[in-house]
Amino acid sequence: MLPGDGRSPVLLHVPHAGTEVPAWTRPHLVVDDDELAAEQAALTDHHTDRIATAAADRARVRPWTLVNRVSRLVVDPERFPDEREEMAAVGMAAVYTRGTHGQRLRVDDPGHRHALLDAFYTPWATAVRDAVDDRLAATGRAVLLDVHSYPSVPLPYELHAAGPRPAVCLGTDAVHTPEWLVAAAGTAFAPIGTVGLDSPFAGTYVPLAHHGTDLRVLSIMIEIRRDGYLVEPAGALTAGADRVAASLAALVDAVSAHCGKGT
Repeated sequence: MLPGDGRSPVLLHVPHAGTEVPAWTRPHLVVDDDELAAEQAALTDHHTDRIATAAADRARVRPWTLVNRVSRLVVDPERFPDEREEMAAVGMAAVYTRGTHGQRLRVDDPGHRHALLDAFYTPWATAVRDAVDDRLAATGRAVLLDVHSYPSVPLPYELHAAGPRPAVCLGTDAVHTPEWLVAAAGTAFAPIGTVGLDSPFAGTYVPLAHHGTDLRVLSIMIEIRRDGYLVEPAGALTAGADRVAASLAALVDAVSAHCGKGT
C-alpha cells in the first residue's frame, strides 16, 4: 500500500493493473507465451496504477493507494472464490480456467486453485480489509474508489455486453454507494465524456468483513473506457490519461470535502 495523508478517508483500489505471473504458477497455464500475452493485453487494466498515482499526487488531501501487481490471470482478487461468482459460468471466477474467448486457460486443479487463493487472494483481501479498518479508526469513514478500465469493443466472455459502453461506467452497490457519491463521480468525470451507471459492468468492491453491515464503508467502481486514455488494446498512453487522472483527483477532493477532511 502507498500511504496517504492521515486525514484522508479515501482508498484508491487498483486490483487489475498487474501483469506479474510468478514462475511457479506459469506451468499450470496451458496457453503458450503468445496466447498468454494476448490474454493479458485484453484483460489487464493497463496503466490504471499510473493514473491512480497521478491522481493521488494532484489531490489536496493525498489518498491511500492499493495496487495489485499480480496478473488477474493468476488470481482475480475482485471475484468471489466460489459459486457466488456469476463469472464462474464462463470459467472466470477468482481462478480462471477459461480465457476471453472461452478457450482453456488452465486445468481445473483444486489443489493448485487452493494454493493460488492462499498465496494471492486471501492476502489481498486481508490487506484491503486492514486498510479499511485503519481508515475507519483514523477518520470514521472509509471510501473505496475502485479503479478499472474496459475495452471499447465487447470481449466474448462478457455477460452483459448488450448495454451502453460509456466513456466512464460507474459501478454501484445498493448498500455502500450513496447518491452523493454517484453524483460526485458523475461531476468529476463529466469532462471525459458520457458517464453511465452499471453498464457494461456493475457493482463495486467492498471487503466481505464489511459488506452489507458497516455503513461507514462506502465504495464506487470507476471503469474508464480504454480508448479514452490509451491506444487499444495495450498501447501507449494518450493525452486522455492526464484528463482521467485529473478527474479522479477531483473525485478524491470531492469525497474528502464531503467527509469533512478537505483543506
